[in-house]
Amino acid sequence: MYMSKIFDEFKEYIEETNNLDHASTLLYWDMETSMPAEGFKGHSDALAYLSTETFKRSTSEKMGDFLEKLSAKEEFDALDSDWQYIVREMKKNYDEDKRIPADFYKEYIVAQNESGVAWQEAKKKNDFSIFAPHLEKMIKMTAQMAEYKKPGMDVYDALLNQYEEGMDSATYDRVFNSLKEGLLPLLNKILAAKPFDDSKFKQKYDISSEKAVEKFLLDYIGFSFDKGCTGETEHPFTLNFNSKDVRVSNHFGEDDAIDPMFSAIHEGGHAIFEQNVAEKLDGTAGGSCEYLGLHESQSRFYENILGRNINFWKPIYSKIQELQPEFKDITLEEFYRYINSVRNSLIRTSADEVTYCLHVIVRYEIEKEIFRNHVPVSELPALWNKKMEEYLHITPPTDSEGILQDMHWSDGSFGYFPTYLLGTIYDGMYIEAIEKDLGSIDKVLEEGRIKDITKWLNEKIHRFGSTRKPGEVIQAVCGREVSAEPILKYFKEKYTQIYNL
Repeated sequence: MYMSKIFDEFKEYIEETNNLDHASTLLYWDMETSMPAEGFKGHSDALAYLSTETFKRSTSEKMGDFLEKLSAKEEFDALDSDWQYIVREMKKNYDEDKRIPADFYKEYIVAQNESGVAWQEAKKKNDFSIFAPHLEKMIKMTAQMAEYKKPGMDVYDALLNQYEEGMDSATYDRVFNSLKEGLLPLLNKILAAKPFDDSKFKQKYDISSEKAVEKFLLDYIGFSFDKGCTGETEHPFTLNFNSKDVRVSNHFGEDDAIDPMFSAIHEGGHAIFEQNVAEKLDGTAGGSCEYLGLHESQSRFYENILGRNINFWKPIYSKIQELQPEFKDITLEEFYRYINSVRNSLIRTSADEVTYCLHVIVRYEIEKEIFRNHVPVSELPALWNKKMEEYLHITPPTDSEGILQDMHWSDGSFGYFPTYLLGTIYDGMYIEAIEKDLGSIDKVLEEGRIKDITKWLNEKIHRFGSTRKPGEVIQAVCGREVSAEPILKYFKEKYTQIYNL
């Protein structure tokens, strides 16, 4: 690989910055998984300091000088394609971040931390008023951050593009409307069919057994415990330091063993992606994957396309019954029907894969109302309930089951929710591509060869990290532009059979 004095100094500077970021990431993990309540201020102050120092280094004159010199034709042309991407991406990010005042950035980090704590308290106490002032602040500050980064661009389009580069509301509207048109008639037929008797599943479950099942499933789908670990949080998530240290969290409860099971598979999909990014990209703009629609396509592919396929469970269901004895009297067929029961429900994270699409659309349309029509925060709970009634014909009895159920808006992650549905749309396209190379997914799963699929995804998607943009990935893997048609075909074929429509 090409080496020069400026390039060597640049890499050393990046490594030093990564050390600060590593410490920040560890603090965040501890805050979410094991920090005592009274430890918040110390952790928050330290995290704000480290994050601010990292930001200062990423926007320093020294960083700018490195990027300017490495962007010059002679230096740039001598770099390999990965480092060309890294320099180009870092230069873009540098130019954007340089426009953010350091004091504002520090205030934003503090506001995020305080907002996250307020959200947790508000959700537990079912009191939106606790969270409302923090939400209002995060909306204003997130809009200001977008204006700093993308001056002149519509704020909400800037936020959408931040999470999935190349996407804007016009594109989301086109794809989502296509999905709605095909999905709503199917959903009405499903809901009119005889519901599944789920009484066997309404029992108390042993939490230690749920954790054993989580570990088994993560290992089964290809998560490496040599490069990862697990933790327990209110809201499951995946966090990575680099490809050698990727962590997943889960939430367990005595009333439900299915949600933790599918959260494990979902977060495992995120983690497998990160564990298999090419090691040479660690600590650079190409390491990890910053495109959240692409990332969600992996977690939801494992959770839904694979995990809700009966053939996924055929080789392992007896093991699940052994680890979770409460399933001893539940047949595989009953389990399969239960995990694919379609019903209108309040909580997005536990929704079936069909109605889940509408949960995301509710959030997408509310975000557009926030940033386009400037709906006051005080009106958001009522707007949420109105949208839920419109699309799912149910009204949340409490805000904890409504607008307070998700953590995303507490840290300013507006524009994130649409990527969940975009990932589902990508998944329909992957089915065609995988079956072209590996044959029937049903057969691969029934034979217990799920890691063949994991290997395929490693090779086709994961190893590139962020060095290929979502549109490039979909074109390279699927050979076509993004379309909702394949996932609609999947939904229609699967649920017509399950519900005898």
